Amino acid sequence: MSEAVVDPVSGKSAQVEPGESVAPLPLTGERTVPGIAEENYWFRRHEIVYARLLERCAGATVLEAGSGEGYGANMIADVATRVIGLDYDTGAVEHVRAAYPRVEMMQGNLAELPLGDASVDVVVNFQVVEHLWDQGQFLRECLRVLRPGGELLISTPNRITFSPGRDTPLNPFHTRELNAAELSELLVQAGFRVETMAGVHHGPALVDLDQRWGGSFIDAQIERALAGDPWPDELTAAVAGVRIDDFELRPLPAATAPGGWGPDIDASLDLVSIAVKP
Repeated sequence: MSEAVVDPVSGKSAQVEPGESVAPLPLTGERTVPGIAEENYWFRRHEIVYARLLERCAGATVLEAGSGEGYGANMIADVATRVIGLDYDTGAVEHVRAAYPRVEMMQGNLAELPLGDASVDVVVNFQVVEHLWDQGQFLRECLRVLRPGGELLISTPNRITFSPGRDTPLNPFHTRELNAAELSELLVQAGFRVETMAGVHHGPALVDLDQRWGGSFIDAQIERALAGDPWPDELTAAVAGVRIDDFELRPLPAATAPGGWGPDIDASLDLVSIAVKP
């Protein structure tokens, strides 16, 4: 008998057939998971950052702090010497251990990383810092566990475009969202040198979908979910067809942006930074 999992954005369900494969994690709205057609836009928007920064993990000992479903840590395992996953959620930890055996999965608090000083080469933290109450403490912990010259690869929704005109995040699972200047300030205060700030943007195919769906392909999905309206087949097909190459990651080296990151970064969907431990 198949099991239905419900997408909290679309309200639709997908049937998962039982068998030897590991059962998927439920969609709660707090994390994205692969393999759900109506979730595919958000999944690909997260996946592009792993794909574009994967080379920074080659041959390294990598900690993914806040590994969620684990698909990203498993991607990193293709190139890294060792991948350690860390998450606070028991279900996520058990899922990763079963689904992605190449990942050394640990359960713990991101405010107190259960690793020794200078023990890893790279810390990956994608779409997690906005969920944390003490972001500064977490970043100081990342600095502590990194070896000198090690890198923190971090991404987070851009507050300017994700929750426009609001003091509090739209997403109920977010505690504090950041713009580029605020993210840079947090990283520097924690002791990092910000090497690069990049932004995730819609490429031409998604810009076309924005125009076809009333100016915002994102709003077309969210508005129907909030209204409880069923998705038209055309929208479902459009979301299911999104690929990582439909997004663009546009980097802006720190040396070219004295005093700020410029308007292009403020228009980005998600912020992506490479920060280095001196």
